[in-house]
Amino acid sequence: MGTPAASAYATVTFGHFENSVLLHEFKNELLYYKRYIDDIIAIWLPPNTLESESHTWANFKNKLNSWGSLNWKIEEPSKKTTFLDLEIQLQNNRVHFKTYQKDMNLYLYIPPSSAHTPSCFKGLIAGELRRYWLQNNPADFQNILVNFITRLLA
Repeated sequence: MGTPAASAYATVTFGHFENSVLLHEFKNELLYYKRYIDDIIAIWLPPNTLESESHTWANFKNKLNSWGSLNWKIEEPSKKTTFLDLEIQLQNNRVHFKTYQKDMNLYLYIPPSSAHTPSCFKGLIAGELRRYWLQNNPADFQNILVNFITRLLA
């Protein structure tokens, strides 16, 4: 089980490794790099030559996995990825977003008859609708809205 402080310790020590080693060594290739606990998103700028590109990418993956016994699941560079609850895609030099929802998610929302204040239920609806509106184009928003209403009614 470990100590309750284990995850905070891992976050802080890995953050030190990121700042002193990773971000320093690969500063020319990492246009953007952010980590949220154990999820990382980065924009990788490959070096000029193909041979150098595969070598540098392999070095980055090895260096990332060289800290402690942690092994990261690393996706290969692509123009489409899923990060947390967001699908991100690069098309025609523009970034497009779409809300990602796992197939296995049960969507167990707080029922209106619970002991929570009515504002909790209203806040859930308002917050989800705002998030869906900001993350999706109008057609995707309409589809996700229908799913959301169906799940709420269930």
